[in-house]
Amino acid sequence: MAVVKKTVAIIPPQVKYDKHMRVEQKTLRVAAYCRVSTLLEQQEGSYEAQVDYYTEKISSNPNWKCAGIFADDGKSATQTKKRDDFNVMIEACMAGKVDLILTKSVSRFARNTVDALQYIRKLKEKNIPVIFEKEGVNTMESGGELLITILSSQAQEESRNISENTRWGLTRRFENGIISVNHKKFLGFTKDEDGNLIVVPAEAIIVKRIYREYLEGKSILQIAKGLEKDDIRTVTGLDHWHPGTIDKMLSNEKFCGDACMQKTYTIDFLTKKKVKNEGYAPQYYIEDNHEAIIPKELYHQVQVEKARRASFINLQLRGNQTRRKRRKANTARSMY
Repeated sequence: MAVVKKTVAIIPPQVKYDKHMRVEQKTLRVAAYCRVSTLLEQQEGSYEAQVDYYTEKISSNPNWKCAGIFADDGKSATQTKKRDDFNVMIEACMAGKVDLILTKSVSRFARNTVDALQYIRKLKEKNIPVIFEKEGVNTMESGGELLITILSSQAQEESRNISENTRWGLTRRFENGIISVNHKKFLGFTKDEDGNLIVVPAEAIIVKRIYREYLEGKSILQIAKGLEKDDIRTVTGLDHWHPGTIDKMLSNEKFCGDACMQKTYTIDFLTKKKVKNEGYAPQYYIEDNHEAIIPKELYHQVQVEKARRASFINLQLRGNQTRRKRRKANTARSMY
């Protein structure tokens, strides 16, 4: 049987993307993303320096048009949802306003592997490459995603190590009685030039009044109304006193000169989610850390009174529940 020569027609590939072709066909709308979050990074490559660098880089290329310099300064990179400009940039990409993204490195783009891959894939669907200059990676090129997976995993692990090292450093400081208290969160204190807590006499009067009136029998709500009536402002300058604020003041050991550290605990280094420390980690109670506004004896009297009132309220609640159950039972019996 004779072999019939087959006719084969070669159909050239229809290239959807070529990094050189796009430059030749049209002017690219190029965006740059910058981020600075730590003191070290601010020293080595400041926020302003990054912005200036990319502004010059884009404007010096005749085939590029600046689509925006997006920069997040002093914000965590472990989660992209916490970075405002990053999200604005992604929205611009999804709206078809950006053709190319430049960024210094994978760690600047994201230290969360899941986030990095999620956004890179979304951008690839829109035919938008991300070029990581330090690593020399273009996400639209072969092997780009594999490299990003490896590099972003390394960046995520770096974030984990930083978090653990920070926690270790804080623990060592707490163990040695070295602490830093944010005095702006409560009345009565400011800091001297050495960073030590010192009493603000005018504010201390308000704190003493709250403690005194509570032991005199006033409720927290009554104390709040009294402060508002006398036009006394909160630590944030508000004229409304929330009862919860006063309740916390009555339990704040810093007013008696002590300091309890690690009341909250970060359970996830990626989300930075904090929870009340109920056995997750050790707490550190430092006595006589600074000058007191409330004598310790008076402070402890208030804690006893708070416990007494809480116990009384619980008894009332249990009594009300019991009475409700009895009424329901009586109603049920009366139906039969």
